[in-house]
Amino acid sequence: MSPEAELVRAIAKIGEMNHSYPSIQKVEPFRKFIKPDGTIDQQKIDSLDGPCTGRELLTRYLVLGAVVDQGPDTVGVRQLLTDVTNTVYKEGVWFLHRPLSFFENLKTVIDAILHCHKEIKNVRAAAWAQENHTKKEYNLFLENTKQVLSYASFRWGVPLTLPLLLEKDCNDESKKQTVLMDYLESWSSAETMSQQLKDHERYGLGKAIGDKACHLFTKWMVSSFRLSRSPNMAWGKFSYEVPYDSNAGRVLWRTGFLLKWAPEEVFVKHEVIQRKKGKNGLDYIRVTNIRGVGALNSLPKHIHERYVEIAKEHMKTHSRPPRKVEIQRIQHAYLLEDHENTGLGVADFDEGLMHIGTRYCFNHSAPLCDKCPIGPLCEGRSRRDLIENYRT
Repeated sequence: MSPEAELVRAIAKIGEMNHSYPSIQKVEPFRKFIKPDGTIDQQKIDSLDGPCTGRELLTRYLVLGAVVDQGPDTVGVRQLLTDVTNTVYKEGVWFLHRPLSFFENLKTVIDAILHCHKEIKNVRAAAWAQENHTKKEYNLFLENTKQVLSYASFRWGVPLTLPLLLEKDCNDESKKQTVLMDYLESWSSAETMSQQLKDHERYGLGKAIGDKACHLFTKWMVSSFRLSRSPNMAWGKFSYEVPYDSNAGRVLWRTGFLLKWAPEEVFVKHEVIQRKKGKNGLDYIRVTNIRGVGALNSLPKHIHERYVEIAKEHMKTHSRPPRKVEIQRIQHAYLLEDHENTGLGVADFDEGLMHIGTRYCFNHSAPLCDKCPIGPLCEGRSRRDLIENYRT
């Protein structure tokens, strides 16, 4: 097995054993659809709860969750979403069932966000600052804004207008029960859906959501919670891109995986590496800019064949073999080649990156390399510059 294949398998295996996604069993509107072990009750998820099915309500929650799940502290961000939802539901603001109620009761929502944020800050701030070697103020609002009105109306309000508009556009009352799910699954593949979630002229969330968040939602919908009803491989384990974030970029850079496919100059050209724009004047890794960047180094023939299969059959982004190998999709080919032996998929790989990035591969010059489960496979062990000279 090549070093690249071994690394991809090791990361995905770690992810398989360390899944981390929103704890929906703690969210009031979903209690009746969740088993005691925290898994979805498949016999109940399609039953009606007011105007919507349980599957529809959970999908609405996850779209919202993906948008707000971009703050500096994942644990805190997810707790904020849970706590605010539970608080306003107890006040009768059932914004998942009836999105318009979010805007009609904005005072209740704003008060809940401020209160819950304060409570989480009291619990999480010190530990978060210590883990990240930072003196920054603990703030879960995106763009580090302090204006809760902007945060609530834009980051919460925009994703809630999607099911609201779909309901307004739907003339069949019975179809409103699953209007968001039906819309999302109308696309040819999960990858196409993730793009349209942001870019569609009428229903796209635009600047309220990034590419990473679109793929995060897709991962949750297709793999984590298995909400997709389609048996097609275009809605399966390899049907969407990894939601690359700062943790993913840091791990893949330090391990040397990205540099297997192109020299550093290519990443600089595409502003994946931004000279001296990181913390303390170090080079900044902006991995979201890697989308569409082509590999200069070729894949082994059997891996390239899998890459073509991913593009044509799983993601359905190409009707013919793609001329370019995009770096952010290379791990898909290795995972698919190994799938019969391991059963591992894209979600496992992403969960592995998240686990390593948040538990060991911290964004400073003293990560826990000696304890890291992929330490023996990491080039950063012998090339300390990959760790010391870059930040995310």
